[in-house]
Amino acid sequence: MCLGIPGQITAITDRELQMAMADVSGVRREVSLAPVVSGDLDELIGAWVLIHVGFAMAVIDEHEAAETLEALKGLGEAQETLEQMAEGERAFAEARS
Repeated sequence: MCLGIPGQITAITDRELQMAMADVSGVRREVSLAPVVSGDLDELIGAWVLIHVGFAMAVIDEHEAAETLEALKGLGEAQETLEQMAEGERAFAEARS
């Protein structure tokens, strides 16, 4: 099953490649905004998006994001995904050191 997990865009990291930093329940992850860009990238800072395999697939509102996170937590999906993301961040940080 393929699930998107809600994240909030916190910063633009590469304008040319349309990449941004997203906060997913406290875990930061770089994602591609290419599928959701319709204007100025800065308009997406603070926006909630559904993220799947590193791509922001849809812009959603904060209420929908909260409901989706709750539903995923109830299914146990969110915790597993967040743990995998955190592990990936740790491995990336160690590789850069």
